[in-house]
Amino acid sequence: MDIPLAEKLRSTVTALMRVTGETQSDVAAALGVDQTQVSRRQSGRAAWSLDDCDRLAAHYGIGVLDLLSGPERACRRLAGARRPAPGKAATA
Repeated sequence: MDIPLAEKLRSTVTALMRVTGETQSDVAAALGVDQTQVSRRQSGRAAWSLDDCDRLAAHYGIGVLDLLSGPERACRRLAGARRPAPGKAATA
């Protein structure tokens, strides 16, 4: 049974945050939104946009397809990725 893409993306973002030690506030800063908006997206009360996916992938230094493929692949790619310096918002 396939996991819906929205749920897979939420799981992936959670895993990436856990691996990097980032908080929702850190992710929000990278996306140019507030922490409440990240919380809503992570809880499923709001959807991640395609622009969000581009920014998340850039922030973590991985490809969008890696991000959308699920936590395992995204975290594997993260290990070899060159990430933007902390505190630098990724641009799309």
